[in-house]
Amino acid sequence: MRKPMKISAIAILVASLTACAVGPDYQTPLQVADISIEAPYQQAELAQSWWQAFDDVALNKLIERALQENRTLAQARANVDRAYAVFRDANNDFLPKGTLDAGYQASENGTVSPADDGVITRGYSTGATLSWDLDLFGKIRRATEAAQAQAEQADILWHDAQVQLISQVATNYGEYRGAQLRLVVAEQNLQNLQQSRAIVLARLEAGMASELELAQIDAQLHQVHAAVPAYRVALLTADATLSALLAQKPGQLKLGAVPHLPELKQPVAIAEGENYLRYRADVAASERQLAARTAEIGVATADLYPNLSVRGFLGFMSGPGLTLGSDTQSWSVAPALSWQAADLGSVKARIRQAEASSQMALANFEQQVFNALNEMQLSLSSYNLSREQQLSTELQWQASNKAVQIARERYNAGSGEFLDLLDAERELLRARDQLAQLQQQSFTRLVSIYRSFGGGIQLI
Repeated sequence: MRKPMKISAIAILVASLTACAVGPDYQTPLQVADISIEAPYQQAELAQSWWQAFDDVALNKLIERALQENRTLAQARANVDRAYAVFRDANNDFLPKGTLDAGYQASENGTVSPADDGVITRGYSTGATLSWDLDLFGKIRRATEAAQAQAEQADILWHDAQVQLISQVATNYGEYRGAQLRLVVAEQNLQNLQQSRAIVLARLEAGMASELELAQIDAQLHQVHAAVPAYRVALLTADATLSALLAQKPGQLKLGAVPHLPELKQPVAIAEGENYLRYRADVAASERQLAARTAEIGVATADLYPNLSVRGFLGFMSGPGLTLGSDTQSWSVAPALSWQAADLGSVKARIRQAEASSQMALANFEQQVFNALNEMQLSLSSYNLSREQQLSTELQWQASNKAVQIARERYNAGSGEFLDLLDAERELLRARDQLAQLQQQSFTRLVSIYRSFGGGIQLI
C-alpha cells in the first residue's frame, strides 16, 4: 500500500513542478491604453474584398489572378506553413520521445585477458529506447508559446501581404488607366489645336494673319506631340508592373483601349468610435512579435535552474544464440539531473538579451500603432484635398473650354486677337491634362485609404 502511495506522491510532485513556468506571463501592452487588438484573423475577408466596391470587371480579374499567381504571396503562404510546422515541433517536446532499435554486434578479443584470445562474441539487441525531458520550470512551455506567437505572426503577415498586393494591383491599374486617359487627352488637344491651326492658315492665305501666328500655333502642336512618348512610357511601365504582380509576361493584359478610372458610387464612411487598428495586420503582427519575445525571456530564465531528464530502454538482449524470450528481456531507467551552474554568467547574459529584445518589440509595437494612426489620418486628408483640387480643376477646364470657343469665334470673325486665342488654347491644354492627372491621383489616394485602414472602411 505504501509503494502505490509513494508513486502517486512522486507523480503529483512532478506534475506540480512541470506546471511552473519561469519568466513573465505575456500581457497586452498597457502603454497605449486606448488601443486594443481584437481578433485580427476575423477581419481578413473584409480586408481583402474592399476593391469589389469599385465594381470594375477588369480590376476584379486582375486582382483575382494576382491572388492566385503572385510569387511573393506564395512565399508568404509557405512561410506560414513553415512557422506552424516549427510550432508543432516545439509543442511535441512536452511528450516522451522514443525510437525502435535493433542491432547486431560481433567482436573478437573483447578484453585483454589471455583467456579471451581468439574468442568471438556475438550479441543482438532489440527494443524501444525512450527519453523524456521533464519541463520543471517551463522552458518547453515558453518555447512553445514563442513558436505559436511567431506562427500567428506569419499568418497575419500573409493576410497583410494579400492586402498589400491588392493595393499594388489597384494602384498600378489606376496608373495604367491614367496613362491611357492622358494619351486620349493629348489626342483631343491635338484635334483642338489642328482646328485652330486651320483657322490661322486660312486667315494667312487671306492675308489676315502672319507667319508668326502660324509658327506659334505649330509650337503648341509640337509641344503636345512631344509629351505623347512620356505617356506611352508610363503606360508601358504600368503594364510591366501589373504583369510582374500577376506573374505573366508584359503585353498580355488586354485591358482594352478605352480609359476608365474606377469610381465609387457611394462615398466612404468612417464609423464613429470604431477601432480601425484592429484591421491593420502590421499592428497585429508586431503585437504577436512582442508576445514571442516575452516568452523567450522564460526560455532563457529556465536555464538558471536544473533540468531533469529520464532515459530508458525496454527490449531484449541476447548472446551468441540470438534467442529472444523471458531470459533475454532487458530494461533500464536512467534519470539525469543537469545544471549549468558553472556557466550562470552566460545564462544571465542571455536573459538580458531576451529582455532587451522584448523591449525592442514593445517599442516597435507602439511605433506601429502611432504610424498606423497617422497614416490613416493622412490618407483621409490627402484624398479629401485631392478631390477638392479635382473638382476645382474640372470647373477650370469647363471655363477654359468655353474661353477657347469664344476666342476662336472672335479670331475667326476678325474681331479677336490671336494672342487671346493662343493663351486660351494653352490654358485649356494645361487644365485638361491636369484634370487627367488629378483623376488618377484621386483614385490612387482612395486606394491608399483602403490600404491604410486595412480594408475596414465601409460604404455609406
